Amino acid sequence: MFTGIVETIGTVSTLEKHDDTSSGGGGTSLTISDCADILTDAHLGDSISINGTCLTITEFTPQDFKVGVSPETLRRTSLGSLTTGSTVNLERAVSASTRMGGHFVQGHVDTIATILSVTPDGNALTFRLQPREKEVLRYVVDKGYVTLDGASLTVTQVEDGVDGWWEVMLIAYTQERVVMAGKKAGEEVNVEVDMVGKYVEKSVQGYFEGKGGGDMAMLEKMVGRIVDQRLQKL
Repeated sequence: MFTGIVETIGTVSTLEKHDDTSSGGGGTSLTISDCADILTDAHLGDSISINGTCLTITEFTPQDFKVGVSPETLRRTSLGSLTTGSTVNLERAVSASTRMGGHFVQGHVDTIATILSVTPDGNALTFRLQPREKEVLRYVVDKGYVTLDGASLTVTQVEDGVDGWWEVMLIAYTQERVVMAGKKAGEEVNVEVDMVGKYVEKSVQGYFEGKGGGDMAMLEKMVGRIVDQRLQKL
């Protein structure tokens, strides 16, 4: 579990497509450096968020650490596009003394989003993003949370539909502390939607399925009536 408050930015010092060492596990591995300040209490097997992806520390020194990356993770996230020298957001797993400055983040990436545009607004930057899997849009709400490359951000605008998108704004302070600030239109970010929305959806769905189709039909009528009333006021 994480908070979405990036602790530091690390650098990919080594990327092995086929790492046969015991810490590489015979698959892809990443070694991340320039992060000594978050390794003072590191242990083998610790969870760590790299660009919003929860991975396991398999080897570390006082200056760097290694993680293995599974094929599923490479398919689901943008980690496969990293190269030697790429910078990444890093956050250690929460502890009993961690302040919850962001929101509950699992480190389980739901999809990848493409940056459609980056627009300056005073000293801030507004990013418009479009998800690869459009179904995640139902969990993205105005002024709600979304995790982008591991950073907890507030949604400022949402457009649903086939060509749907959402926007977030990076203030000057955040721009200095997350890798997304340096990304341009066309580049990708990892996305994790707020898990609370998923639990609410499943609970409501389970309730109405347990009650039978009658209550679901009633709910649909109620929603339809509310929509009609709002349309009449337009």
